Amino acid sequence: PSRKPVLKSRTTSPIKLGDETLNSAEALWTRPAQDISEEQYGEFYRHSSHAFDAPWHVMHNKVEGTLNHTSLLFVPSTPPFDLFDAERKSHVQLYVNRVFISETTTDLIPAYLRFLRGVVDSQDLSLNVSREMLQSDPKLAQIKTQVSKKVLSELKKKATKAADDYTQFWRNFGAVLKEGLVEDPSSRDRILELCRFDTTGDDALTSLSDYVERMKEGQEAIYYIAGEDAGKLAKSPHLEGFGAKGVEVLLLSDHVDEFWLQHITEFDGKPFKSITRGTADLDQVKADNQTDDQDKPDEADLSALIGVIKAELGETVKDVRPSKRLTNSPVCLIADDGDMDVNLERLLKRHGQLQDGAPRVLELNPTHAVISKLAERAKLDGAGSDELLGDAAHILFEQARIIEGETPKDPSDFARRLGDLMAQAFGA
Repeated sequence: PSRKPVLKSRTTSPIKLGDETLNSAEALWTRPAQDISEEQYGEFYRHSSHAFDAPWHVMHNKVEGTLNHTSLLFVPSTPPFDLFDAERKSHVQLYVNRVFISETTTDLIPAYLRFLRGVVDSQDLSLNVSREMLQSDPKLAQIKTQVSKKVLSELKKKATKAADDYTQFWRNFGAVLKEGLVEDPSSRDRILELCRFDTTGDDALTSLSDYVERMKEGQEAIYYIAGEDAGKLAKSPHLEGFGAKGVEVLLLSDHVDEFWLQHITEFDGKPFKSITRGTADLDQVKADNQTDDQDKPDEADLSALIGVIKAELGETVKDVRPSKRLTNSPVCLIADDGDMDVNLERLLKRHGQLQDGAPRVLELNPTHAVISKLAERAKLDGAGSDELLGDAAHILFEQARIIEGETPKDPSDFARRLGDLMAQAFGA
């Protein structure tokens, strides 16, 4: 039977011209780290990676024992152009005894560390094997585990000792590293320690440990809101009640966020909770300088209005209820407890994995002037046939959709109702 082809290889034996070694940089990883300058590391990184930037961090490590290998790995200063390619290829070169084997060995570096560049050289792998046999070699799997742990350990040191510098790394590669929360269960705790998040607190990124330390008295959950743009998320009406109470909310804007949250439900005993799903349990949270007898804004009785809106919107909404999360905006839409989060539903629809989402809950702000006026009108006789209330119900629903970045389900109908309402307001 024919044998699978032997891997193409190249050696790194030095080429000399007189007393000068022409290609010594190719085997730089074999030299002691203390004998290598920053400039030499930078030159090797640019040469081997075809890069133009300087490395953000250099990791030169030699492991001796039952399995010997040397790694010289670099974290780039700028994201490589193919960082988010669908193939998610590694570009760390594999050598065996200084003989080049491959640049894209699937089982050498996990996909969530694909931003790494550099070399791994092992003395214990066999040269005379096919690519398929090499990738199933348990020794290679062991090297992968050891290298991954070392990289995560090095990143933790940087995050601890140079927080500002680490911010640059996180902005470049954080979305990729978080993929490991889904793909590498054995490393979740290590990766979670490295994660940094935008929040409503200030402009600086925060770790989960620091977030938990700042939690308000009575706060039982780690609150977050997920979407596509942290800047837009920071303006969401869902945040209003949390801001009024001084409750910090994580702003999650990477696509992977919704998926790792399906696997990790708590941190340090505190559950993660989306502020766009379920009721806003803020009653037990005490705001700064708040006293028990602090005056609260007058809340309108919405029972009649809720009845009118439910009758008008029907199955378009799952429920209509007063809101505890709104302070300035009149309405918002949320997913009910047990239903899929709003942003996850949006992502699945976009990728064709979901056709129709569950109806959402429409929340009304009982302290908003417009809602108060509508509530009074809903108490009058004949409210059930009041065209203005009917138009208002649809406009409020579509307004809540627009705030979330969606378009009206029927733009023509929305425009007509809005025009009719404006005409009545101006006595036209």
